[in-house]
Amino acid sequence: MLNYINYLFILILLLLINSCKENSITTPETGKIRNYYLGFTPFPYDVTPEAVEFSYKIIKSESDIVAHHFDDGIPWQEALDDKEFHQNLMADWEYRKSHTPVGHKIYLAITPINITRNGLAPYKAEKGNIPLPPPWNTYKFNNPKIKTAYFNYAKRIINFFNPDFLTIGIEVNLLADSDTSLVKWNAYLELHKFVYSELKKLFPALPIMVSFVGMDLIEGYRNVNHDVQIKAFNDMIDYTDYFGLSMHTFLSKFLADTINAAIFKNIFSLSSKPIAICETSYPAQKFSIFNNSLIFNGSAKKQKKYFELLLSSAEKYNVKFIINFVIRDYDALWKAIGSPDDINKVWRDTGFYDESGNPRIVKELWLDKLKIKMKK
Repeated sequence: MLNYINYLFILILLLLINSCKENSITTPETGKIRNYYLGFTPFPYDVTPEAVEFSYKIIKSESDIVAHHFDDGIPWQEALDDKEFHQNLMADWEYRKSHTPVGHKIYLAITPINITRNGLAPYKAEKGNIPLPPPWNTYKFNNPKIKTAYFNYAKRIINFFNPDFLTIGIEVNLLADSDTSLVKWNAYLELHKFVYSELKKLFPALPIMVSFVGMDLIEGYRNVNHDVQIKAFNDMIDYTDYFGLSMHTFLSKFLADTINAAIFKNIFSLSSKPIAICETSYPAQKFSIFNNSLIFNGSAKKQKKYFELLLSSAEKYNVKFIINFVIRDYDALWKAIGSPDDINKVWRDTGFYDESGNPRIVKELWLDKLKIKMKK
């Protein structure tokens, strides 16, 4: 009898063990390895210290990479002369560096192209977006002084932040589309090849890239010259370590009405290089711009659906990191700059938190992925 009881006990124990194994296999995320980092920029929802601190608090607890995105000019003269940068610029760098969480990867993005992506970046000193002073306002991208100044600036910012990933040109294919004669593009390409090649000599292990507006690379997604876009892509792809992408898919013919499941496959398949989602977003609320001439029917459910598709695609392709640009809706910041009914409004409602600081349903999906162990 005792042997029979022992036999039953062992049998039940084995059944329990097998049951646990079966449950672990069917649990969606168990045993998975994540191949991409998840992060944000510290873009604030308001012009207050509290708003900035909120961003860094979320970055620390809800991401494992931080994006330091500089898109408001270059200290051209100081970089050329290898002189000290303005104290305001350095204070910003110091603040960002001191608030970068220990253990987080660092993605650094700089660009010699202006915010409208149709010319040379403005000047930066005590503040950004200062109109270019003479003679800088006459220089083309391939001017020797531009080449030297931008290379010097890139070296200095790399040494300061010690990034794990670097972009040296943001949304570069928009420059090609702004001038279909490609005069500006060819001059920029000369600048990029020079800086890329020189930086690779100094930092051979650092992935250096540019970002492309992904929706412009597929014919019919946006109203651009497809031949020009493909030429720009082919010109650049051998001079970027990663296939960097800016993916704001609602800024296309789809608006926020349709989430096309084929978008990521169509774009990601263009290159065999590692992929970086340098910035992305999706609106969680309905909004319009230009006096209702463009209406975006965003919703929290659509936002979650978009990220489900993106994250699923990231697991099928060699994606290295994903940066959601806005953490919290910036209604307060938008009001502070005069509530413009233009492009400044486009990303206002794309946060993982609404304007009151309440989390949206996409956050749970994001955090579930973040819990998965990163591939070493």
